[in-house]
Amino acid sequence: MSQTKITAIGTSPRKRDVRLDFFRGIAMLIIFMAHVPENRWQNFIPANFGPSDATEMFVFCSGYASALAFGSLYSSHGFLMGTSRIGLRCFQVYWAHLAMFITVATVIIIGTNVMAGLVADPVNYIVALNLMPFMDDPVNGLVGLMTLTYVPNYFDILPMYLVLLAMIPVVMLLGNIHRYAPIAAIALLWLANQVFNPQLPAEWWSDRTWFFDPFAWALIFFTGFCISIGWLKTPQPNRILFWTAVIFVVALIPLSHWQTAQNYEWMREFRVTFWSGFDKTEFGYLRYLHFLALAYICVTLLKGREDMLHHPALKPVIKVGQQALATFISSMILAQIGGMVLDYLGRSPLTYALVNLSGFALLVGIAYSMAFFKKQPWRKPASAGNEATVKPAPRATGYSLQGDRRASA
Repeated sequence: MSQTKITAIGTSPRKRDVRLDFFRGIAMLIIFMAHVPENRWQNFIPANFGPSDATEMFVFCSGYASALAFGSLYSSHGFLMGTSRIGLRCFQVYWAHLAMFITVATVIIIGTNVMAGLVADPVNYIVALNLMPFMDDPVNGLVGLMTLTYVPNYFDILPMYLVLLAMIPVVMLLGNIHRYAPIAAIALLWLANQVFNPQLPAEWWSDRTWFFDPFAWALIFFTGFCISIGWLKTPQPNRILFWTAVIFVVALIPLSHWQTAQNYEWMREFRVTFWSGFDKTEFGYLRYLHFLALAYICVTLLKGREDMLHHPALKPVIKVGQQALATFISSMILAQIGGMVLDYLGRSPLTYALVNLSGFALLVGIAYSMAFFKKQPWRKPASAGNEATVKPAPRATGYSLQGDRRASA
């Protein structure tokens, strides 16, 4: 059986874009801050100042990186091999999701028991994370967890990412028809999703659905994918377009900042009237436009200045972005531990700084560790100066493992 050959435009291997790793690293650090319970530093994350936030950064960059990782493989090895590689990545993400759930569940169980003996008014972290239904009914819980029909709110990004990855083979086939066919199909899928609103079940005991609808979020994922692979061209720097984007972003700040908007009736009415544009589950249109405007501003400002991202001070952030899956999973675990530390030490400017900065440092350390192990240094031949001298072990007395029956001296 012959393989379908993908000949889509722009699938030749390209050097990794440092902007991708930098902004994805920033997104990972913001995601950590956003998930530490009652973290005062959350007041300064992008979600408070515009419709889009770190989630859009993560999903867009993941789509962009997926094209870099898999696009050339489809071109060079054909559809079946490319799809097989996607299947392997889906397998990895699926088990990463399960491992993260089990680890976080273990951490909060231990934390609930330990904190009960340390503080006067302990928090039940199992209840706080809404995992008590799973603890009370592990039979349905395990079945739902394994089949992705149980997706608690704290654990909802990786299942969405898994579905988006599974859509790549279809998108690659569409790209073989015409360069604009993939993004047109994804845009129609987003529009149909807004009209018909299909839902994926998230709990077996209620009608709650996935918090991140993958068929809506496909729009931003495959926008990044299509730009990276060359099917979409980004607009060139333009003064009018740049300042239009700036005005749009600035105008949305007070409308998005609830502490400001709640004080003005017209702002509250605006949010009610255009709430579908802010909606996170169905990826509202204002979120998309806001992210595109921010991305255009950043790309324009960095045009010709990309080398500044190679500054040594930014290397830790870039390394975090290069190891996004590992740092994301770690951030979700560390965020719960950070919340427990704040509960024990109390919440003050000093403890907020301690938890957040320690979390950043640990994520950087994890990123560097993952990069080290991915290089598999043990496979490289050891240099003469580094070879360890191994002395033969002294001869054992009595019976040897080889059945030596000589008596001991």
